[in-house]
Amino acid sequence: MSQENSQFDGKAFIHRWFDEVWNQKSEDAIDAMLAPDVIGHGLQDPEGNDKMVGPETFKRLHRAFVSAYPDMRIEVEDAVTEGDRVAARCRVTGTHRGEGVGLAPTNQPVEFTGMLIVRVKDDKIAEAWNEFNFMQMYTQLGALTLNLQ
Repeated sequence: MSQENSQFDGKAFIHRWFDEVWNQKSEDAIDAMLAPDVIGHGLQDPEGNDKMVGPETFKRLHRAFVSAYPDMRIEVEDAVTEGDRVAARCRVTGTHRGEGVGLAPTNQPVEFTGMLIVRVKDDKIAEAWNEFNFMQMYTQLGALTLNLQ
């Protein structure tokens, strides 16, 4: 059944995604909430492609971030649903304690924001567009500086 034919609660769905997948670090939730052919735009896959395809590719990113930030929390600050799409604005916090983001652990706290839009089909994310401020994250870790002169 498609979302437009059901009582789809997009806000509850996106809160569940971030709570179970990221805050509880559940790979089972990834399997339950991502379509087998999901496409994730705006997140590089391990080979450097600008989109991720499938839950297994997403799990590799998930494992990297969970290992880098074992205390990571993602709070949904705002969510809007229209038809089969949910848009959310989020705040990410954590302490860099692992190497999953390509840097030796710095033990530095990070806080950055992000936004995404997901298209949901048959109660699973079929497509997602992600814009997270990784530039701010890497700046807080000391790995990126801007020399604006």
